[in-house]
Amino acid sequence: MSDHEKILNQIKESFLSFDFDGTKELVRKALEEDKIDPIEIIEKSLRPAMEIVGDKFEKGEFFLSELVVAGDLFKEIMDELIKPKLKKAEKELGTIVIGTVRGDLHDIGKNIVATMLEVAGFKVIDLGVDVSPEAFVEAVKKYNPDIVGMSALLTTTMIEMENVIKELEKAGVRDKVKVIVGGAAVTDEFAKKIGADAYGKDAVEAVEICKKLLGLN
Repeated sequence: MSDHEKILNQIKESFLSFDFDGTKELVRKALEEDKIDPIEIIEKSLRPAMEIVGDKFEKGEFFLSELVVAGDLFKEIMDELIKPKLKKAEKELGTIVIGTVRGDLHDIGKNIVATMLEVAGFKVIDLGVDVSPEAFVEAVKKYNPDIVGMSALLTTTMIEMENVIKELEKAGVRDKVKVIVGGAAVTDEFAKKIGADAYGKDAVEAVEICKKLLGLN
């Protein structure tokens, strides 16, 4: 394991012990002294750590309190250390309404995607977690976005994505937006089956796909 990999691994392990100060210090050092790319810290330390937390929660090894603490730590690291280092695009590319579907309280993947989209130059309207199909429809009517992004971590909540698309159709606004879906449980095949326009495997891919959906790349 190279020194570079060791640093990224240390951040991940510290995060999993929920050591707020220690993890932040490791991230700060990685960014400032070791000059590690902030995107790499997200993709190789923070996201894998959050996925482990999510898995343990699903298996009943972690409780909701741990999930919440991990989410808070992730948010603080992103807001205080990572976001200031990401260079924001000058030009606004379009508007995206994003949210985790009804019945699903996982927001980590969604938050990473939202951050990366903002940095790329998109205006992001984040509806949060446990978002009903009706709330997605309301947001489309209110903000007139170019894209609707939906996230689901659980196989049990994936069906809600289809419900959102049906509600958008019922409200007569489906053809006004492009729909991208993602999350641990979601696949390209599932996205096609429910009538979404695209599937994003991870945050970096999601940004590229959103640009493509709007004919920007």
